[in-house]
Formats: sequence, structure tokens, C-alpha cells
Amino acid sequence: MGDLRKPQHPQPQHIQPQHLQPQKHEVPHAEPTPVSKAYWDLCAQGQLAFQRCADCGFINAPATEVCRDCLGTRLSWEASTGRGTLYSWTVVWRPVTPTFEVPYAPAIVEMDEGFHVVTNLIGVEPDRIEAGMPVQAEFHEVGDGLVLPYFRPYIAPAGR
Repeated sequence: MGDLRKPQHPQPQHIQPQHLQPQKHEVPHAEPTPVSKAYWDLCAQGQLAFQRCADCGFINAPATEVCRDCLGTRLSWEASTGRGTLYSWTVVWRPVTPTFEVPYAPAIVEMDEGFHVVTNLIGVEPDRIEAGMPVQAEFHEVGDGLVLPYFRPYIAPAGR
């Protein structure tokens, strides 16, 4: 059995290797709710954030009205470093809807603070994606004012 982290099927011959890019057009998405509105407003300002419970310290992500750990209601927003580690991903060559430009790589990132974000990768060739890769959030508008956090490989400055 080969390395399961590497693609088992070669990319289509008509598509040259390239760095993954943010979507350029409006994409299907859930509408912000009263609970999630602060998250989306902060994304529009270029800040990734999460909720922390003032009663027990538990991180609640995605946003919620009640702490998932202690059922407390004193939740506040905190800024994330925007850095994390790639946990899981796939590369899509045939989108479910023509709205999406291929290739794109939906991913799960484990943030340095301990919560997970479902996102897309950018700035890397599909065959260079690796589990455990350090990544950094970067924000892009994808139509109608919606700003999404994408993640690209992160290389720490020398000396850190």
C-alpha cells in the first residue's frame, strides 16, 4: 500500500500544476446568524476569532449561544493568531457546482489555540500539500461582501 497522504490519481493532463487560488466569484454559503455575525464581521476586518467561555475557559468554535463544555452563557470573542497546522484536506478537480473554480482544496486546520477551522488552502501546488504543514490565515472577498479565511503555507521568520 502506498502513501495514503499523496494523491492516488494523477491530475488531469490538461491542467498544469499551479498554486491553489482563492475563489474569485460568489460561492454558496450560510447566511450569518445573530450568533455567528461577529465572526463574519471580524473576518471582513481580516481577523480570525473564536469564542471562549468566561466560566470554564473552553473554546467554542464554531460560535454558539451556550458553552459546549459547561453550558455557561458568558461567551466572549478572542483574536486568534491565525496560525495552525493542516489536519486534513482533499483536492477537488470536479466541483459539485460550476460556481467553484478548480482545483481547490477544502481543508481542516487545527489552530494554535486548539480549535478547528473548515477552510480552503491557497498558495501551494496540490501535490505539495502535506499533513502537519504549518499554515497561516489570509482573508479574501468572494463576492457580495463575504470575506472568507483561506490558509496558505506558513514559514516562520528566521530566529523564531
